[in-house]
Amino acid sequence: MSLVLTSLENIPLIRRDDNLADIVLKSLQDTGLELQDNDILVLAQKIISKTEGRKVNLTTVSPSPHAIELAQQTEKDPRVVELMLQESNEILRTRVGTIIVEHKLGFICANAGIDHSNVAGDGDSAEEWVLLLPEDPDRSCALLRNEIESKTGKHIGVVIIDSHGRAWRNGTVGVAIGMSGVPGIIDKRGDKDLFGYTLRITIIGAADELAAAASLVMGQASEGRPVVHVRGFPYPLQEGSIKELIRPKEQDMFR
Repeated sequence: MSLVLTSLENIPLIRRDDNLADIVLKSLQDTGLELQDNDILVLAQKIISKTEGRKVNLTTVSPSPHAIELAQQTEKDPRVVELMLQESNEILRTRVGTIIVEHKLGFICANAGIDHSNVAGDGDSAEEWVLLLPEDPDRSCALLRNEIESKTGKHIGVVIIDSHGRAWRNGTVGVAIGMSGVPGIIDKRGDKDLFGYTLRITIIGAADELAAAASLVMGQASEGRPVVHVRGFPYPLQEGSIKELIRPKEQDMFR
């Protein structure tokens, strides 16, 4: 088998209400690619958030007393902390520079996924703008997938990814935060290994594996490659959801 990931060319700076389906289809053409059945498009969270108007000017945010107190403890901007509180179900851990939360979407992440990088537009002060995660990434994927499928007649999958840290390892990796037409996990329990042993606990986070691979192609700084075309995904496309990848709280041994 082979898995081929190609970053799409000529993606412009994305603004609110841009038509991502048309932008992606033109970029596919510019890159010399034609969509086929079972291809997958992986998109960086930032361009989804920008089209959905999730960009916030910090001058419009009034921090609560709780946010001010937490900001003093962590040496963070109290306005950003206020947004973290609004975007989270629960604050789990804090230290200087970092606040770990359970996001409203259900997963654990640093700083509620709020980001300063690659947010400000022309003439904007980068320090005064932040970007929130999409409100419903699965829905965002489904809408984009449906529009592209209707315009091309091809059966595809769509995944939105973000960069997350891990509790026991240094560095961030790409993880899936939304999907449509792509399985979140692949359950191999009951399958046989090379020697006939029946697998008992093997459940593969396939969407996260794909997200990490696509993140390598996208880059993390000024590369300007927020969309990756994938061909050769080794599992059948099927409906999936971010909920598959989130461990239930009652099974969380480290909460």
